[in-house]
Amino acid sequence: MADFPMEALQFNRFTKATMCERSRDFLGLLKTRRTVRDFSTEAVPMEVIWNAIQSAATAPNGANLQPWHFVVVTDSERKRAIREAAEAEERAFYTSRAPQDWLDVLAPLGTDEHKPFLSEAPVLIGVFAERSRIDEQGAKQKVYYPTESVGLATGMLISALHLSGLATLTHTPSPMGFMNEIMERPSNERAFVLLVVGYPKEGAEVPAITKREFETICTHLG
Repeated sequence: MADFPMEALQFNRFTKATMCERSRDFLGLLKTRRTVRDFSTEAVPMEVIWNAIQSAATAPNGANLQPWHFVVVTDSERKRAIREAAEAEERAFYTSRAPQDWLDVLAPLGTDEHKPFLSEAPVLIGVFAERSRIDEQGAKQKVYYPTESVGLATGMLISALHLSGLATLTHTPSPMGFMNEIMERPSNERAFVLLVVGYPKEGAEVPAITKREFETICTHLG
């Protein structure tokens, strides 16, 4: 028997018809989600941000250690500092670090080292993964599956924000050590992603892309 205290599972069982309808509705909603690079400066309801982060924190994770931390930045000066640091890393990436085949893949999307959305969008969320932690006795504790756990939480965060009517962009400059300094996070945490959040700028456009056919991404062994 597990030493963990147990409680009754709360689970809503639907009819098959309702299940299919709900799954179609959710699929339709997520099909409208796009990565946005042109953000309005208009403020967003902060309750939406807090609720989305709490939704993300319900994600499955290794041994219930919940190895994540979310830093919400709305201060214009701190956003400016993040943009300057990120653009410096991106400039090095595009001019010397990135292999040519990776640049060739990015070329059709029109991305470059300029990241105005980092200072224009009303909210930046730094998502951090704990690599270790100090327990109550002062001993170092290993954290299991932090990358997988935080990845699951980030996907739920993006979905929750989209469901609420906000646009997002996942930004992963490499390296991201500057995020620890600017967002005041300890060295035992690793920056996982910088999430840009807000309303799309009026007239915003996105690349006309398609997703792979279902048959190429799913195999049924029934």
